[in-house]
Amino acid sequence: MSSQSSNFDASDGAAYEFWLGRWSSRLASVFLNFVEFPESGELLDVGCGTGALTFAMTDRWPARSVIGVDIAAPYISYARSRRSGDRPTFEIGDACALRYENGRFAGVTAHLLFLFIAKPEVALREMRRVARPGGTVAAVVWDSRGGLVLQRMLWDTAVAIDPDARVARDSLFANPVAIPGGLAGSFRDAGLEDVETQSLTIRMDYENFEDYWQPFLGGQGPVGAYFANLAPALNVRIKEAVRDAYCSGSPDGPRSLTASAWAVRGKAP
Repeated sequence: MSSQSSNFDASDGAAYEFWLGRWSSRLASVFLNFVEFPESGELLDVGCGTGALTFAMTDRWPARSVIGVDIAAPYISYARSRRSGDRPTFEIGDACALRYENGRFAGVTAHLLFLFIAKPEVALREMRRVARPGGTVAAVVWDSRGGLVLQRMLWDTAVAIDPDARVARDSLFANPVAIPGGLAGSFRDAGLEDVETQSLTIRMDYENFEDYWQPFLGGQGPVGAYFANLAPALNVRIKEAVRDAYCSGSPDGPRSLTASAWAVRGKAP
């Protein structure tokens, strides 16, 4: 689903889980070690997607109220289906027009949101607004330009074969929040205080090339939109070239790729 606030194709929660959700969950745990929330108070996950961070917060702080909000109804529906009870709470809403009152939350997060939002400065101001004074506002984005091997291998190979792939690649790699200091600068521009940043790294483990390749074809995000509109013959050419990059002269089999992200936290004034 695309919207005024989001440029991310989000039509199928299960397809997103197969593509990136499994790695979002792995990153969520590392990210929560960084955020430093106040010890009590409600927590909000903005742009929660299928709920990786929302569930991680609920597991880590089972006595606290945790809300996940996302503009994509299919993702919210999928997240709700994964609950064992009525926690955490998942709601449909716009990151750029949060419906919550000023100062409600002790901690407000955005997990992998800011690469795919048209006006990140508006969303950050909204996150600051709903955080209580002294509360934590934190976000994490993939280092798509320099630290996300699964995307770099795919897009650089595709661009060498299909010039039209350059638009999708550059929208990810040249995004200001993906460069060193970019997201932290946005935090400061939004009026957040005591801004700190850290590089986080996880591993993405694949059983074989098809485990790496098939998730790209689920129609989610920029890569899903690209392949959905690609001529079959060109798809085959790109697949074989990416397979060559994945195997790199070795037999097909398991691979463990590094994936780095920029994490930023600040305090609401």
